[in-house]
Amino acid sequence: MNNTIKTQPLTVIDFAPYGDVLEVSGDPTVTINQGMCDRYNDLANLDFANGRAGISIFKSKIRSLPYQLDMVERHPDGSQAFIPMSQHPFMVVVAMDRNGIPTDPQAFISANGQAINFHRGTWHGVLTPLHEPGLFAVIDRIGNGPNLEEYTFKTPYQIDEG
Repeated sequence: MNNTIKTQPLTVIDFAPYGDVLEVSGDPTVTINQGMCDRYNDLANLDFANGRAGISIFKSKIRSLPYQLDMVERHPDGSQAFIPMSQHPFMVVVAMDRNGIPTDPQAFISANGQAINFHRGTWHGVLTPLHEPGLFAVIDRIGNGPNLEEYTFKTPYQIDEG
């Protein structure tokens, strides 16, 4: 079994099984503010059960490649959007679900100006900024009860630059 993952660029098509890529592309939905602002509407499928949407700020430690992936997590009661608060790429790790077990992890590197939204229940790695300051606005479920499942791989994966 090969436990090496190569990073790939974050694209709408490749990321679609796991969530939404938030970026400016195509024509704006509407132009507002006396023609000075283009608005791109409804870019993420926010999905919450037993709670409400909340906006938080995360400050994460910087990571680097090669990176050891030993654990992923998921949130069964809500989607989770990560919006970088700086113009730096970050790494996004996701995995498919096979009967409650994460399989076939993939690693994406965002482009400047991209953000992501994990669909509810998507296995994903921890927040992985590659540059300071590691600040992200996060939109996710705020509510009572557990909304976190973690899975530790028996054999860690190494993620290398693609």
